[in-house]
Amino acid sequence: METGLKHRSVLVTGASGGIGAATVRLLNAEGAHVIAAGRNQERLSALSKETGCETRVFDLTSEDDVRSALSDLNPYGVVNCGGWGGEIATPMDANIEVFDKVIDINARGTLLVTKYASQRMVESGKGGAIVNVSSQASLVGLAGHVSYASSKGAVDAMTRVSALELGKYNIRVNAVNPTVVMTPMSEWYWGRDDIGKPLIDAMPLHKWATEEDCAGPIVFLLSDAASMITGVCLPIDGGFTAV
Repeated sequence: METGLKHRSVLVTGASGGIGAATVRLLNAEGAHVIAAGRNQERLSALSKETGCETRVFDLTSEDDVRSALSDLNPYGVVNCGGWGGEIATPMDANIEVFDKVIDINARGTLLVTKYASQRMVESGKGGAIVNVSSQASLVGLAGHVSYASSKGAVDAMTRVSALELGKYNIRVNAVNPTVVMTPMSEWYWGRDDIGKPLIDAMPLHKWATEEDCAGPIVFLLSDAASMITGVCLPIDGGFTAV
């Protein structure tokens, strides 16, 4: 499959995390010029040494930071992968400060990057593609995820509205909605038999996603092979939301 991404500039936020880093590696393999962004300079530097990607450090919650970091970029593609999981809590005991922070990073941060990146993309007149990394949590009810699910529901809505608004500039906007990626960070919760087993038993493929499972569809949606796809929220969930 010809992706058309060779020599094209793609910004990936959250690149110091698993899905973001896997996306950077796959884009690099496709010959794209990748700008890997995040808050962990040490991890970004290691990724740059491995792939040759450019790096930028900025805070997704700061409009000044985002505006400044993107002011000299001319991206063809954007992957909004920066995010934070927050807490496990019900609506009855949710910490509102945590809720505000999750919304600030996941939803507001995605909008800020979209805002300033799309301005540059429109100015270039070359079209492009934006992929937002959402979550299965925005598509189904997951106990304990009221803050995280709310933030990703906002990302899904943002994806559809952005697709509508930016389509006239030949800029496509889509989202991917991964299931659990079993990292050491998620193992403590989803690795429990009483929590993770019912979900994976109900999943037709009966396995957790990997970072690479998520990176592939992201790169596809950025590519010319998806040139007629926009406004879509694509589950990467082993069929969980289909049953």
